[in-house]
Amino acid sequence: MMLLATNILIADDEQAIADLVAVYLENENYHVFKFYNGKDTLNCVENERLDLAILDVMLPDMDGFSICQQIREKHNFPVIMLTAKEEEIDKITGLTLGADDYITKPFRPLELIARVKAQLRRFTKYNSAEPNQEEHLIAFSGLVLDKKTHECTLNEKRLSLTPTEFSILWVLCSNRGRVVSSEELFHEVWGDKYFTNSNNTVMVHIRHLREKMHDSAEHPKYIKTVWGVGYKIEK
Repeated sequence: MMLLATNILIADDEQAIADLVAVYLENENYHVFKFYNGKDTLNCVENERLDLAILDVMLPDMDGFSICQQIREKHNFPVIMLTAKEEEIDKITGLTLGADDYITKPFRPLELIARVKAQLRRFTKYNSAEPNQEEHLIAFSGLVLDKKTHECTLNEKRLSLTPTEFSILWVLCSNRGRVVSSEELFHEVWGDKYFTNSNNTVMVHIRHLREKMHDSAEHPKYIKTVWGVGYKIEK
């Protein structure tokens, strides 16, 4: 049986960006429909079978929000919005109109590709009769973790993490926005009973992680220490 190609639509009036994203997508064996205006984009939506759309908010003839809204009238495939704006209202607008994810320019192509894969996997999982499988890809703020390959990249540079360091980072990223206690972290990663000196083990590994990520304990971008409680990565 011949498998259908995964069709992805990219719409961006900045031709260089659209072309670059298309190259990365094609390198992942996706079939790409690429347009620089809203009219051609909507024509493609009407006439082609699509699996995912990447829409720039600002197009010359209409905005990406309007296109997203029209897509949602007939289709439920994932939509990722691109924008140069960082205002929270734009993010809320996009998500309210049915977008599944949101990424601001300038962005790292590998992070966008990771988000594309995550959305496609989530969409397939929720729209098939197969049992749910654990999500194995996390991507945000230049950080990409792949649980299947145990690979981690930061700003497109691969980090050489030990299995334990990767597991710690995975647990923290999976619980973004929530404080993970040292006890919980130790139990999740080491699968062992927590003792008083176990906290030192966690601290050493956190320190090594920060060093490899060039993250500061005093002014952390990623792993924050919540004194007396544990560790936290912000959403």
